[in-house]
Amino acid sequence: MSPEQVVGSVTEAGHTPPLICRKLTWEGFGVAVIETRGLRKEYSRLRGDPVVAVDGLDLDVPGPGVYGFLGPNGSGKTTTIRCLLGLIVPTAGSVKILGEDVTDLHRVIGRVGALVESPKFFPTFSGRKNLQMFARVAEVDDGMVDVAIDTVGLAGRDRDNFASYSLGMKQRLAVAATLLKDPDLIVLDEPANGLDPAGIVEIRQLIRRLADDGKTIFVSSHQLGEVQQTCDVVTIISKGRLIQTGPVAELLSAGGAQTLRVVIDDAAGALAVLTAAGFSARLGTIADSVDVDLGPEHGASVTHHLAAAGRYLRALEPQGATLESAFLELTGNEGGDVR
Repeated sequence: MSPEQVVGSVTEAGHTPPLICRKLTWEGFGVAVIETRGLRKEYSRLRGDPVVAVDGLDLDVPGPGVYGFLGPNGSGKTTTIRCLLGLIVPTAGSVKILGEDVTDLHRVIGRVGALVESPKFFPTFSGRKNLQMFARVAEVDDGMVDVAIDTVGLAGRDRDNFASYSLGMKQRLAVAATLLKDPDLIVLDEPANGLDPAGIVEIRQLIRRLADDGKTIFVSSHQLGEVQQTCDVVTIISKGRLIQTGPVAELLSAGGAQTLRVVIDDAAGALAVLTAAGFSARLGTIADSVDVDLGPEHGASVTHHLAAAGRYLRALEPQGATLESAFLELTGNEGGDVR
């Protein structure tokens, strides 16, 4: 197995103590934390041709950092994750995790943490006692329970019963369970699903902190706003095939040109004026607004046409491309959902 160098831990102001950070060295070469080549998974049916869930997928996750994995409903996202974790066998292609073929995943399983479904915790046990039980099963020293609790920010509540935890705290405890082995790679499937806004922020901050501490986080999520704020790199798949991958900033450029948001009384009337003048526009997603497909440099022209029609705007706001607009542009809104 490739050598590992312990580089210690650093406590920053306002941060809970991180896990020990490992810097992987592979004889001078960077080996992908996740690598698939021509990954294919078919499911047979009683009648008709097999269903192709993943079709020739190539993935490269170099690490460390936060890597978003997006796709419409039925795109093969969950199937891919199950192939990565050795939960199902691919029909064709190869999968490597931390440099090892997935068929030899036992060689590196101690360095992989995954949260695909929430662990079954005992509601009448404390968070700490639940983690201690997981630690014994994983043959991990109890000292890692303290580290995991501190890392997810549950110190002070760890001796409370699990049943008393908020949804955000329960999800953080689930993440803590994945950290007991001090993994280099953490796979999270919809970690903020079902959480209230406060819980979503807690998970976002935790994911970023883990990445800053040297972990590689591979996260599947349908909450595109959170992905945009959290991830360094995003991969989008559709119909089991790779559509686009790259830094978030690059994918945002695929979301189309900037728009101008016009805030005005009688938005429908303003829209009629602008479309009659030849502008590409539509009613905005917020009340009393019209979105015009132009950059901010055309604001004077938009204002002139509205004023000439006796309509005076309350605000003119440039809107940059979002990950949601990039996603819809790249996938053609296939499936209408990002799951």
